[in-house]
Amino acid sequence: MTDYRDEAVAPATSIEEFRKIVTSRRSVRRFTDEPVPEDVVEDCLDLAMLAPNSSNLQPWEFYVVREKQVMSQLAEACLGQNAATTAQLLIPIVARSNTWKKNSLRNLDYWPEETMPKIIKTYYSKIALFHYNPGPLGSLGMAKKAMGLLAGLARPVPRGPYGINEMRTWAVKSTALAAQNMMLAFRAHGYDTCPMEGFDERRVNKILALPNDAIVTMILGVGKRAPDGIYHRRYRFPRDEFVHYI
Repeated sequence: MTDYRDEAVAPATSIEEFRKIVTSRRSVRRFTDEPVPEDVVEDCLDLAMLAPNSSNLQPWEFYVVREKQVMSQLAEACLGQNAATTAQLLIPIVARSNTWKKNSLRNLDYWPEETMPKIIKTYYSKIALFHYNPGPLGSLGMAKKAMGLLAGLARPVPRGPYGINEMRTWAVKSTALAAQNMMLAFRAHGYDTCPMEGFDERRVNKILALPNDAIVTMILGVGKRAPDGIYHRRYRFPRDEFVHYI
């Protein structure tokens, strides 16, 4: 795979090819028995991890499940949905709200250039460690929220994330971006997905032995689209109800 990450000039692209990928992506509910090649899965994981994310703290984890017994347990936890029972693999996509400190410091080690600008070093070694820290039981978050309310009277200030719940939302937002990258990547490879939110999260957490801060954002069913894999024609509400020009 060509690596364009360090290109000074963006490579030529095709809007029609992108449109084909986006418009042909559907939530497929039934899959064939054709397996998904391992190299395809690995490439889609790599592309998922290129998703934009808050402060490059990468608060995501991906559990690639092929083992039949674990897949069966997950399918049951997904309420027996066809997208889970017929998938060739399941990928629980997990947001982590407590990895911000570890990953902030890792940015200091993984910086890809010879020298790190002082502002970047200060950000990851000091500012981010304060900004994303909710404190014990969210106590620091409440104090920061009060400080933000006062400072915000005079100038624009970042409004959070402050408390523990806001950090959970923060982690899920970046993780959802990675999930969309992954779904489009599978479609580009000729495979299909179904992002499932209907599942028993407590059972999924137990099956995967997830840590306490883990939030299962969705479980992705992956495979080749079966002839009856799409239940109905796609539709959307009127565009002008959702798009605002100011």
